[in-house]
Amino acid sequence: MSPTKEFSLAPFDLVLFGGTGDLAMRKLLPAMYFRHYEEQLPDDGRIICVARSAMSTEEFKQEMERTVRQHVESMYDETAWASFCDRILYLSIDITDQAQYQQLVEVLGEVPDRVRVFYLSTAPGLFSRICDGVAKAGLVTENSRVALEKPLGRDLASAVAINDELAEVFTEAQIYRIDHYLGKETVQNLMALRFGNYLFEPIWRREHISDIQITIAEQLGVESRAGYYDHTGAMRDMVQNHLLQLLVILAMEPPVSIHPDAVRDEKIKILRSLKPLSGRDVLDSTVRGQYSDGTVNGKPVIAYRDSDGVAPNSFTETFVALKAEIDSWRWQGVPFFLRTGKSLQDRRTEIVINFRSVPHSIFDMPRVPNRLIIRLQPEEIIKFQIFAKGRGDEMRLQSVDLDLDFNQAFKKRQMIAYERLLLDIIRGNQTLFNHRDEVTAAWGWIDPIIQSWEQYQVEPIPYAAGTWGPPASSALIAKHNCGWLEECP
Repeated sequence: MSPTKEFSLAPFDLVLFGGTGDLAMRKLLPAMYFRHYEEQLPDDGRIICVARSAMSTEEFKQEMERTVRQHVESMYDETAWASFCDRILYLSIDITDQAQYQQLVEVLGEVPDRVRVFYLSTAPGLFSRICDGVAKAGLVTENSRVALEKPLGRDLASAVAINDELAEVFTEAQIYRIDHYLGKETVQNLMALRFGNYLFEPIWRREHISDIQITIAEQLGVESRAGYYDHTGAMRDMVQNHLLQLLVILAMEPPVSIHPDAVRDEKIKILRSLKPLSGRDVLDSTVRGQYSDGTVNGKPVIAYRDSDGVAPNSFTETFVALKAEIDSWRWQGVPFFLRTGKSLQDRRTEIVINFRSVPHSIFDMPRVPNRLIIRLQPEEIIKFQIFAKGRGDEMRLQSVDLDLDFNQAFKKRQMIAYERLLLDIIRGNQTLFNHRDEVTAAWGWIDPIIQSWEQYQVEPIPYAAGTWGPPASSALIAKHNCGWLEECP
């Protein structure tokens, strides 16, 4: 185990509702193990997993051995694993039965002054019931926090309702709305890149940037999530949260400090400055797609409508491309192109910032712009494409890359997003979490788009699995003399 500790945490109880679920086993418990392995958890920090399954704590630990260990093999240590398991308690609770919360009272009541984190890794429909349950059991203290996974509602009205229900039990300062993309190292480096380097801040504006592209592409289809996904779609599942969060970080004005409230204030301003998309404007500025049969990585993929749990005539979109604009001094006239989809040709999360061309070129050079490419996954790199003289007698310019590979530049192991987010919740740091006003503003912009699709009966355009989506996506960006990165020289 690591001989040093970077910071200390107060004693805590982390209560994972949905403790036997996929998220807990694949992400949350492995994240806490990694922090334990590197000795960044206090000795008296406990993890209490809550679910309906009838089993003892020892039986639950056996389940952890079968499922969680495979996700921590890179840092598995027998001694560390054994001491991590000592932190674990399991409670079998039916959260709809108020009397069963007494089990939590008996466990948490032993140390009432500790930090308490109620992590709701459950279906959104259970958020209100759990909050009401812990409140009626007298478990909510000044040191309590609640963490919620997306999606927070399916439209503005349901999101407002959920937030109203949360506010009856917790203050806004106690609520942590999670978008795990905000925990990624490269996402946080967007702020460091912009506000920590004089090179970029003066040119981070409409006079120097022609367009910005944000892509979240997945090779996987809906897989086992079909039942959930068919009632959600790419707009609600990805655009409303992940893509808009990346947009606001790229577009926000410099905050007065790194304090959570200062950062959130600037993010909310951008969401409120998004030019509304509604009515027939939606038809011109959005593309809705759904994958059909195809091949991904040499393997056949069945059409979305043929997946188990999907209605045979489903209009649910698995692909969205759209053009967003921001009504502000800094960004007026600069298009932001957002794109996400399933069963696409490649897996990547990528930001492309295209700078304007020089007003008059004295060289024989390609007619392509300088580009800043920020890739969040699968690898995490920042690449700046500039022009330099090629080898030889002629003064001919060619594009070259200035690369920053995080794995090479920083030797320290990179934390997964949930490691950082979980520790920030325990510390009480809300910088990387969504404020209620952010959620409201995001849904306020998304709702009219979905409503216009319904009003004009916009059916998803079929695209073959293993491609980059419908050709209409390329046509959308081409209307503005732009092209997606894979289409450009």
